[in-house]
Amino acid sequence: MIQTFLQAHADSDCSGRDAVLRPYGSAPVWVILMVGTLAILPFASALLASLSSAWSFTAWQAALYDPQLPKALGLTFWSAGCATLLSIAITSLILADIFPGPAWAFTTRRLPAFLALPHLAFAVGFLFLIAPGGWVLRLLSPWLTGFEQPPLWLTSQDPWGLGLVAVLVLKEVPFLLWAASTQLQRPELGQRLQAQLWLAQTLGYSQRAAWWRLVAPAVWRRLFWPVFAVWAYSVSVVDVALVIGPTTPSTAAVLAYTWLQDADLATNQKGAALAWLMMLLMLGALLGFYWVLRATVRWIGRPWMVAGPPAELAKANDTPALTTASLTHPPYRAWRVSLFLTAPYLGVMAALVVGSVAGYWPFPSVWPNALSGQGWLSVVQSSSTLVTTVSLACASGATALLLAVVWLEWGGRLAPRWSEQWIYLPLVLPPLLWTSGFYQIAVWMEAEGGWLAVYASHLMLCIPYTFIALSPAYRNFDPRYACVSGSLGVPYARFLWTVKWPMLKSSLAFAAALGFAVSVAQYLPTQFMGAGRVATVTTEAVTLAAGSHRELTSAYALLQCLLPLLALALAHMVSRPRRWR
Repeated sequence: MIQTFLQAHADSDCSGRDAVLRPYGSAPVWVILMVGTLAILPFASALLASLSSAWSFTAWQAALYDPQLPKALGLTFWSAGCATLLSIAITSLILADIFPGPAWAFTTRRLPAFLALPHLAFAVGFLFLIAPGGWVLRLLSPWLTGFEQPPLWLTSQDPWGLGLVAVLVLKEVPFLLWAASTQLQRPELGQRLQAQLWLAQTLGYSQRAAWWRLVAPAVWRRLFWPVFAVWAYSVSVVDVALVIGPTTPSTAAVLAYTWLQDADLATNQKGAALAWLMMLLMLGALLGFYWVLRATVRWIGRPWMVAGPPAELAKANDTPALTTASLTHPPYRAWRVSLFLTAPYLGVMAALVVGSVAGYWPFPSVWPNALSGQGWLSVVQSSSTLVTTVSLACASGATALLLAVVWLEWGGRLAPRWSEQWIYLPLVLPPLLWTSGFYQIAVWMEAEGGWLAVYASHLMLCIPYTFIALSPAYRNFDPRYACVSGSLGVPYARFLWTVKWPMLKSSLAFAAALGFAVSVAQYLPTQFMGAGRVATVTTEAVTLAAGSHRELTSAYALLQCLLPLLALALAHMVSRPRRWR
């Protein structure tokens, strides 16, 4: 009966033309105001508090005239610029190699596993791979180098920030691929681009030439905000820079973090001024790059895009047939992309697994001489850290999911679409800004150093990620199901519990898992709001990475990887279709 009703009203938008087809009513206005207040007001208050602390001419003067500032800013924008540009270039090459085709579908199905690995854990494992006594040099020494002792090479914490750039690129490329896949999965875009690629090849263009002329402009213009997020994160990252970034001098984000952690009020204000200076320079550099790119495309790229194919390809009597096979990519391209994406992550996981149980391991032995469980024994003995991490992640992820569902279900009907842009601010603004502001509010409320303060700060970052993950599926839900339920007299609550949310359980489960993973990976909010008294797996991993205890550092970093992976596995198990008798 439901299928018959849907077919009969296939062209209806449930807009109220027929009383039977009217959707369910909206939630009370106070519900929407409450959700908007919980999602926006704390963040806005934190920004104002951070601005008030930096509203001092003396603080700005002290920050601008500090002798460490020029080198720190140069390192920051060098590493962030290289990481962002390389991520964009590599993502473009991967898309040109495998889109469309089976390799693209194979890659997109495995992107959530790459995204679940936190930046910090990846940095720790990558450090154990490329260190002078790391696994890479151990594998090469017996055959190529002949080293008997670890060489004095700066493979990590180098003064040029190359290790930091490598970690950022390897982590941001899967994120940009995921953002591109969300756009290319839309039927009105993906199918149209595939048809255009077929048509371009019938006109004599090669696969890559057609891709750069047709797909690249259509995709990258829709990825402005993901690219902005990559750029903002690369500029303001602290935990990864503490583990693998340069130290003498450090990046501007680490320098501002050090000043903000100082007990002196004047130094705190100087750190807040540097954080705002970084944000202004970050926005100015992005706008400048966007202007230069737009001018370049207008004066150089546009004539090339509209030009015909090379003469040797445009043969009047040698036009390929318009078939699906014309878009088939060579197999070696798929293997090349798979190797680039998979090998570093497998190497990092292997380094963490072996390092967490490695006992005595002299150089250049490839395998430890003895295995030990001391690292994991120490983790078990400090089980309170694991309990705190899981409780914070579950609470913040569940709350973020609840707020996202309420807003998507009712808020979009009352509030304009532009109001949702405020939700994304925590992703594109430096965390030092709003985290330091949150800390000032917590001090004023005498709530710093408590579980609730850390939970509130984690929630601010879980909300945008959960909203991004849930929004496409929720907004693409067919409204005719609500029409059918309403016409049958089904109450609204019953419709949500028995029809809509069960049909969206996969998206709901993965959005909750993403919120859980985001909370597990937080370092700055935990350090500031916890005031050093709330320890999580992430804060312990950063602290131990500065030492030389390989087993314990690997155990905590591996645990930070396993928690999001377990959450994703649980979400996958919950979202599996089930058959009931």
